[in-house]
Amino acid sequence: MLRLALYQPDIPQNTGTLLRMAACLGLAVEIIEPAGFDVSDRHLRRSGLDYLDHVALTRHRSWAAFEEWRRAAGIRLVLATTAGALPYTGFGFRDGDCLLMGRESAGVPEAVHAAADARVVVPIRDGMRSLNVAVAAAMLAGEALRQTGGFPG
Repeated sequence: MLRLALYQPDIPQNTGTLLRMAACLGLAVEIIEPAGFDVSDRHLRRSGLDYLDHVALTRHRSWAAFEEWRRAAGIRLVLATTAGALPYTGFGFRDGDCLLMGRESAGVPEAVHAAADARVVVPIRDGMRSLNVAVAAAMLAGEALRQTGGFPG
């Protein structure tokens, strides 16, 4: 199963959109805290609607806790980053990969960047900064599912 990890998300509406996408496409979700908003079930239900019951969601209290879990499980971490050199369409995704999306406001710190097993970029036009995190995640997830034959139904 592919996983989607959200590093310290700070916009609840984007998180809700990502949870809904994950539920529909069969992705597990890892939320790496602290988040910029309350990530209790009550608050996530507001942004994730009734889709929250259909997603395998795990909260990690810190980056260190997430990394300990990930390394113990042997999960490959693929970071979406504007600093990546390899376009996501040229990367070979594998079933079980964890797609890591950074904070909407700041991406990820260098230590997180360095810990990733791979760094991919969604190419965009010159002069543009970045895509919305939910849009970028959907693009990566779609390509990863296409490559791994993981689309539902």
